Amino acid sequence: MDDLRLAVVGAGGRMGRTLLRAIADCPGVCVGGALERPGSAVLGQDAGALAGLPPLGLPITDNMARAFDGVDGIVDFTAPEATRAFAAYAANNRLIHIIGTTGLAAEDFAAGQHTTSVRSGNMSLGVNLLAALVKQAAKALGEDFDIEIVEMHHRNKVDAPSGTALLLGEAAAEGRGIDLKSHSARGRDGITGARRAGDIGFATLRGGTVIGDHAVTFAGAGERIELAHRAEDRSLFATGAMKAALWARGKPPGVYSMADVLGMAG
Repeated sequence: MDDLRLAVVGAGGRMGRTLLRAIADCPGVCVGGALERPGSAVLGQDAGALAGLPPLGLPITDNMARAFDGVDGIVDFTAPEATRAFAAYAANNRLIHIIGTTGLAAEDFAAGQHTTSVRSGNMSLGVNLLAALVKQAAKALGEDFDIEIVEMHHRNKVDAPSGTALLLGEAAAEGRGIDLKSHSARGRDGITGARRAGDIGFATLRGGTVIGDHAVTFAGAGERIELAHRAEDRSLFATGAMKAALWARGKPPGVYSMADVLGMAG
């Protein structure tokens, strides 16, 4: 079988370069295109050379049709507005769409029903195992234990809570059999009153160069259980994206998660 040809969007950013290196290191995939926003300083540069690899003979472009010409899939860790456009293109052209973008809403994935899309707020194996454990713990402990999620990222992250924190919150809510939106407490400040029973709390920290720390605390009467994950290298997200892309090949259209990719769905 031929290598899966992948286009990297946001190719000039930190994550884009990490994805280009991950593709080079992963058997069965190759770089088929590299896209950046109009006006980017890296336009025209060789995608391989920019990522610290041997030149690929593939210049970075701001033309979507050119970047996606002949590819099998799009790997996308960008921003919600851009991801919506890529999702529509992927749907219209039946391309695999691997989405690591955070800050998206459920309605942003309607187009994914017409192509094979894998979406996750975090593509690491460890985080998705953590989510499975959080779901199990929430179901077993019940409302006698309060759930609080704390996350910390680098100073330049623009959305909060992180996609991973929301992924963990959804896992906890699913374990409890509740809707996260109606049982979510964020940004406590001032005289808030007592904690509402059944809420899932979120706290956000930003600073330095932290790649991503997440901790879920189950606080009961006289005891606490803490489950945590700390990311030490961005490459773990890119490695997960490669697993997702290879898994998605040949799958029926639909929106999948990393739990599907790792065989942990349900």
